[in-house]
Amino acid sequence: MADKPILFISDLHLEPDRPDISQAFFNFLEKHAASAQALYILGDFFNVWLGDDYSSELSLKVAEKLNTLNQSGLTIKLMHGNRDFLIGENFAQSCGAELIEEPYLLEAFNQKVLLMHGDVLCTQDHDYMAFRQLVRDPDWQRDFLGRPIAERLAFAAEARKQSQSMSSNKAADIMDVAAEAVADIMQKYNVLTLIHGHTHRPAVHEIAQPPETARRIVLGDWDDGAWYISWSEEQLSLHKIESSAA
Repeated sequence: MADKPILFISDLHLEPDRPDISQAFFNFLEKHAASAQALYILGDFFNVWLGDDYSSELSLKVAEKLNTLNQSGLTIKLMHGNRDFLIGENFAQSCGAELIEEPYLLEAFNQKVLLMHGDVLCTQDHDYMAFRQLVRDPDWQRDFLGRPIAERLAFAAEARKQSQSMSSNKAADIMDVAAEAVADIMQKYNVLTLIHGHTHRPAVHEIAQPPETARRIVLGDWDDGAWYISWSEEQLSLHKIESSAA
């Protein structure tokens, strides 16, 4: 297994209205994940998740394909994002996946990297951070999951509408990660590599962290192509599969 890569993806925002992204994901599983040792899905896998008791043809197909790969030996880890934080153990198990909390420290190839979705690093976006604190509260989640599906759908639609309205009035840097938050979390876990998604700003950032240089690798969303990171004994690198080739 040591010669097989570990793969990382995030921000697919899977939904029935975007069959192109779903197909890109299934192609990715066949062409890349099938020959990997592990796949880490770092949040916003689905565009919205109303609870494990609400399934769709798409979510069932996704679970089936992931579980098949898990049965063939692929380790699958699943992290919550800001869109799908209500994914529970039932869905994870149907995928053959393990839910992991952020930040998650991963050690492999005699190195270690820190994995996050990334929204918790956007500390300058005070409105979002307040909303995040509300919906991540276990009591709020129990209440929400106890409501009828129709109510949950209405809440999700309204929340998305408000989010889009608020985002249009915010400076771009407010919705990006805060440098101080990045430095604090990397120093806390004593890592030189941080991998996250959420911002939809794929890039490899070098960070001065004396006496060494650290790096923050940001995964992209899958709106116009499939972004992923591959980690092997030789290298850790960010890749994009163009839509026509996904």
